Amino acid sequence: MTTMLLFFQGAGSANLIWTVLPFVFIFGIFYFLVILPQKKQKQQLQEMIAGLKINDEIVTNGGVIGKIKEIKDTSFIIQSAEKSFLEIGKSAVVGKKAE
Repeated sequence: MTTMLLFFQGAGSANLIWTVLPFVFIFGIFYFLVILPQKKQKQQLQEMIAGLKINDEIVTNGGVIGKIKEIKDTSFIIQSAEKSFLEIGKSAVVGKKAE
């Protein structure tokens, strides 16, 4: 009850600001060091996937390396060996093969 009276009198509002301020500061640091770089990396990956074309060599998140033979709406048909064709989802692509 006493705390509520202090809060309504204005004496506790300064304490409230100093209590919340460190959390806001920590969230700000977390946002700039973790969330923004992840967003940027995800956007770059989506742009790279959208720009893929037939005969590009890609790497999947499972480690499969193959050459794109056909592009569908949500997947690729890749050739990983001479007679081995696989259909993989576009979300499984992690990058182009480094040459």
